[in-house]
Amino acid sequence: MRIGLMLGPERGRYRDKVAQLMADAAAAERARFTSIWVPQIPGDFDALTAITLMGQATERIELGTAVLPIQTRHPIAMAQEVMSVQAVCEGRFTLGIGTSHDWVIEGMLGLSYDRPAVRMRNYLEVLNAALAGPGSVDVENEEFRVHSPIDVTDWGPNPVLLAALGPVMLRIAGEHAAGTILWMADERAIAAHVVPRISKAAGAVGKPAPRVVAGIPVAICRNDEVEAARTFANKVLGHAEFCSNYQQLLERGDATDVGDILAAGDEATVVERLHAFRTAGVTDLAVRPLALGPDRQSRRASRERTLEFLSSLCPEL
Repeated sequence: MRIGLMLGPERGRYRDKVAQLMADAAAAERARFTSIWVPQIPGDFDALTAITLMGQATERIELGTAVLPIQTRHPIAMAQEVMSVQAVCEGRFTLGIGTSHDWVIEGMLGLSYDRPAVRMRNYLEVLNAALAGPGSVDVENEEFRVHSPIDVTDWGPNPVLLAALGPVMLRIAGEHAAGTILWMADERAIAAHVVPRISKAAGAVGKPAPRVVAGIPVAICRNDEVEAARTFANKVLGHAEFCSNYQQLLERGDATDVGDILAAGDEATVVERLHAFRTAGVTDLAVRPLALGPDRQSRRASRERTLEFLSSLCPEL
């Protein structure tokens, strides 16, 4: 199981974000993390721009989005951006996409969230054709009628991961993508729900075993601080379990909120929890350090302690 790092653009003020993103990426590469995953946070820095900056600051580490909503970019525009970013990253970029949530797509953006799985299938039909390489993209389905040239770059391949949570989306991910990238999935949900479905779908069409990238918050702390850490995780990361998509995924496992998914405690306790994700079938971790403490200085020390320990486990567990 490879160990990657989830790095968001939320750190720092806007005038500091560019330098901070590049510095964080270079530090992750020096620490031997295998990958960096950048979420698209509503209203914040563009994730593809962040990946482009990170690509210029690094040489070897994989860089991926986790995830971009498909409704905001036409698949041809997405393909143009992906292949342009891939040229900067020299083949190290992995595109993570998803259908997001109704409260983002409809509530914030005023776009349709109708039949998200059908939309994803139609979208991938165009996107995969465009990412196959220079040439003409000719795809007509119930949503898109595309006859467009693509001649951006010959860098490749251009792997795609889906934020696939339910049975239908997991089947789509297995059939039409390189795997899935998850958030709010505990060990039982991954072992009993995610891995069997996506693996069966991939095998049915002759594809190799899919990647399963799990986003997991992690905090190194004293074992008597774990409950407080879980409470804090629910405070700063806990909006997600109120989304219907995540709620359905939580029902597949034992966790009821993000605090239950948090890997927290001393080093031995955290390693044991991460081993459980490996046993469940996770191929890649996207660890999100959770900084604990009553003030900025203590939170910085907490983050550095967690990162230092995770680095000691790299590149694989």
